[in-house]
Parts: sequence; structure tokens; C-alpha cells
Amino acid sequence: MKRKFLLIPLIIAALAAAGAAVWYGFFQNEDGPRKALTLYGNVEIRQVQLAFEVSERITSVDVEEGQRVTAGQVLATLGTDRLKQRMRRAESWMDAQKEQVAKLEQGTRQEEIQKARSAVSAAQTEAANARRTYQRLQPLAAEALASRDRIDNARSKAEAAEARLESTKESLNLALEGPRKETIAAARAQLRALEAELDLARQNLADAALQAPSDGIIRNRLLEPGDMASPSRPVLTLALMNPLWVRTYISETDLGRIAPGMTAEVTTDSFPDKVYSGWIGHISPTAEFTPKSVETPEIRTHLVYQVRIFVCNPENELRLGMPATVRIPLGQPPPEDPSIPPCEGG
Repeated sequence: MKRKFLLIPLIIAALAAAGAAVWYGFFQNEDGPRKALTLYGNVEIRQVQLAFEVSERITSVDVEEGQRVTAGQVLATLGTDRLKQRMRRAESWMDAQKEQVAKLEQGTRQEEIQKARSAVSAAQTEAANARRTYQRLQPLAAEALASRDRIDNARSKAEAAEARLESTKESLNLALEGPRKETIAAARAQLRALEAELDLARQNLADAALQAPSDGIIRNRLLEPGDMASPSRPVLTLALMNPLWVRTYISETDLGRIAPGMTAEVTTDSFPDKVYSGWIGHISPTAEFTPKSVETPEIRTHLVYQVRIFVCNPENELRLGMPATVRIPLGQPPPEDPSIPPCEGG
């Protein structure tokens, strides 16, 4: 009986120790009493394939692999002789059409109107003479003093003169009215089309210089001077360094503890004493199984959500694929603006 009483305190102590262990394991991690979440992932760098917008022969590639470039910097150039010729041709076509539109908009010149009036006057005189000749010959036909052929020819000439008179009158009316509005509208539309062709030719000439869309590092030099470039053939691969991110995963039980815009700290094995500042940029809306490439102490078959931690890299120390540890302090107030601007100088 005495031994039973001695075992009771031992059982109570064991249960207390087990409870403490459970509490410690549930409410604590590497960072202390649930003050932060620790996640594991790898550094990812966004990269773009840079290609020319037009097809031409490459004349120069001005950067090397590993070289840092800035936004707007010229990286490579194309031959421009044919592009300049196309632009000059488009300029000539547009100038000619401008003159045509101006001519139509000004209407008929006074000299042309006067010429049309003179033609009407001449046609009137000719018609009157032909009519009088025919009228003089008609009485002679009854007395057989003029042949039937002569009279028929006179009548035909009179009718032809009348037709020419009507034609010249219509020409005068058209000259007075000027070009039709439909003709002017069509000419203006053609001018706009030629202006667009010229803009396209100028843009193609400008696109002969391949520029960096953002700050970054040249990862691959795929084509060389002399190669034929086209929109489907990348010339360079550019790694965008501002910002880069760490791809990591968070369990469903911790999903409600984080939000886009929350600050984070990133460390790596290569620089264990250095902490890189970052923030949560994206949380996946769908769950997936934990990838085997992610080192995490939790069970790999758990459903997790992908998280992108944007991180500043001012000294270019982080590299693609580098393992990284992310520490997210908990208890942060909700961010007012989750779209934090990129790092400066990174």
C-alpha cells in the first residue's frame, strides 16, 4: 500500500512532463514560442527571353554572359540598310497621298472652271453651225437639189454637236461642284493607312536596337553577329534581379497566420550570418502535395500552399536554386498596402 502511494506522485510528474512536452512541441519551433514561422525553399529568379521584333541580320551583340545591365541599355543591334529604305519608301508614298488629299480638298481650280466654260461656249457655237447647215439643206432635198447622203451627214453632224454640247455642260457642272465627298473620304482613309505604314517602318527601324526591359544579369548569349534574327529566335536570356523571390510552401494549419505584404527574413547556408529583408508577395489559392525538392521537417504528404517571398539582393549574393530559410514574424498588423515596391539598388 505504501508503494502505491509512492507511485502516484511519479505518475503525476510523468503526465506533467508529457503535457509540457506536448505544449512545447505544439507552441514552439526553432524561433521560440510561436513568434515566427520558419519555412524552407529555394531562390528563384525571373528570366525573360529577349528577341528582336523584326527579321534581319545581327551586326553586334554588345554584352557578355554574367554582365549586369540596366533598363534601356542597348544589348544588340541589327543591320538597318533595308529598314531605312522601307521607311523612306513609306515616307514617299505618304507624301504623294498628302498632295492628292490637298488637291481634292481645294476643289477645282478657277483655271479649270474657265477652261470648262470655254469648252461649253465652243460646243455651243459648233452645235449652232451644224444645226443651221442641216436646216438649210432640208428645203433643197424637196427640190432634189441636194443628195440624200449630204442631208443625212448634216443631220448626223448636228446631232453629234448637240451631244458634245451636253457633255461639256456636264463637265462644267462637275468642275463647279468639285470632287465628291466620298472621293475625298477615300483619299483621307488611304492617307491614314500610309501614315500607319510609315509609323510601322519607323518602329521597325527603332526595334533594330534590342534594349533591356529591366535591370538584370545576362544569363545566356544565344546568337552571335552574323546570325539571322527573328521574333521566334531569342538572342539573350536576361535574369531579372529586382526583385527575386524564394519559392516555399506552408502547411494548411499555418495558412491563416500569413498575408501578402507581411515582412520576412531570409537566410542561406552560403551566408549564414547575413539576413536578407523580404516580404510575402504571393500565396497560391490552391493546395498541392509538398514537393520532394523542399527540405522541411514536416511530413511530405501534407497538403501545402505555395508562397513566394520576395527578397532584396543588393549585393547580388543570392543565386538561382540556392536553398534558403524564411522566417516570418507572427503577430504583424495587417499590411495597408500589400504591393510593396521593389528593392532599391537590387
